[in-house]
Amino acid sequence: MTNIILCRHGETVWHAENRYAGISDIDLTPRGHDQAAQLANWAQTAGLSAIYTSTLSRAQATAGASAKATSLSAQVDPRLRELDFGEGEGLTTSEMEQRFPKALAHFRSDPAKHHLPGGEDPFKAADRFVDCLQDITKEHPDGRVLVVAHTTAIRLALCQLIGIPLREYRRVFPAIRNCSLTEISIRDGYVSVLEFNTPVAASSVPASQPHP
Repeated sequence: MTNIILCRHGETVWHAENRYAGISDIDLTPRGHDQAAQLANWAQTAGLSAIYTSTLSRAQATAGASAKATSLSAQVDPRLRELDFGEGEGLTTSEMEQRFPKALAHFRSDPAKHHLPGGEDPFKAADRFVDCLQDITKEHPDGRVLVVAHTTAIRLALCQLIGIPLREYRRVFPAIRNCSLTEISIRDGYVSVLEFNTPVAASSVPASQPHP
């Protein structure tokens, strides 16, 4: 059985302003670096066997703090990156309503089928992210692995892993906190959710193992 902790990176300038960052490479704020340091403190006693991160600098900076604290290397995988939000990159919801109101209305009705104009297909994004997690499971069959990634990619992957239609990802998982902990276990292809969106300060010890 492999335990994987899915963690959203620390706060960025755009997230503080509620802008869609997507694949735009935005730096962490001072608060984001503080969140990464808090995650690193948790990581020291979390019993991690590996750390993986997205290619985007906000994720790498967050993962890097934990890598330094644990003497593990943060392995970079492009499949863990955030979705490309196309014309929505860098915009707030209010700005989208002004620029493409009809497309935004379709997105709100079914964000998987009607992704933002010019953006990445969420079904393909979920496939690539889950494919990476499956490879991590094969590489660390009895490990506990930290994966630092992004809010939409994580929510889509969770839906796919536990059998929730992707169109529901924004409703079922409305938000993921920066540097919060979402831990899943994978055994023989079956996925269990051990905790979701837990503030890192509230989870200082490894989660208990699920019953067989």
